[in-house]
Amino acid sequence: MEHLSLFQYGAIALIFVWSGFVRSGLGFGGAVLALPFLLLVVNDPLVFLPIIAVQLIFFSTLIMVKSHRKTKHSGAITVNWPYLKRAMAIMIVPKIAGVIGLLTLPPVIMSTLIFLIVLAYAIGYIVNRPLTLRHRWQEYGFLGLGAYVSGTSLTGAPLIVPVVASKVAKTELRNTLFVLWWVLTLIKLISFVIAGVDLQWIHHLWLLPCAWIGHLMGERMHDYLVAQETPLFFRVLGIALVVVSLTGLLKSAGVVL
Repeated sequence: MEHLSLFQYGAIALIFVWSGFVRSGLGFGGAVLALPFLLLVVNDPLVFLPIIAVQLIFFSTLIMVKSHRKTKHSGAITVNWPYLKRAMAIMIVPKIAGVIGLLTLPPVIMSTLIFLIVLAYAIGYIVNRPLTLRHRWQEYGFLGLGAYVSGTSLTGAPLIVPVVASKVAKTELRNTLFVLWWVLTLIKLISFVIAGVDLQWIHHLWLLPCAWIGHLMGERMHDYLVAQETPLFFRVLGIALVVVSLTGLLKSAGVVL
């Protein structure tokens, strides 16, 4: 990212504000809803994934610490540890396989995969038909595929969240997801270090404050969403993601840009 224009740097900064906003506001989606925009600036997931991974671990830790303090005062359980262990047992092997896939497949293939996943994710919100589970094999399938995608791009949330949401109480969902993201992302970050991937440390210095601004705004949105459902918000978000994903797919195919 050393040879970009000021406009491109500004666009990246705004996208990371958006990433922090979504992550803390929804409890997931900081990567899946920001990476398509980032890939339109620099079409290489390995440039941004280390930055997103470090930020996810940092902000997830903050939220878990804050939640732990609240739990000590109220006595309420906010993380479903039994299901968290079950989910990790299902996901660990596909997660590692996904990490290997990222490090061996060309960036254009990974970018196309990411855009296709986000496109399916967006359409589900537009038609107000999120993924639902009726059989146990669906749980294994979604968690396994979600773990693999998480290993390749950190965008497995659309497949993982519906499973966890159907297995844990509403009051436990957000914090259970954050613990899960923390573990999955730590595995990914360790794999980056082992593989010698450039972690882009210099860019953390100016992008972390950007994500922090979004994080503070997202905290307010989270409090609002806990009290009421806002399907219109997700439909608008879905439409925007469809446009971005289609543009990204055309770019990856060499049709435009």
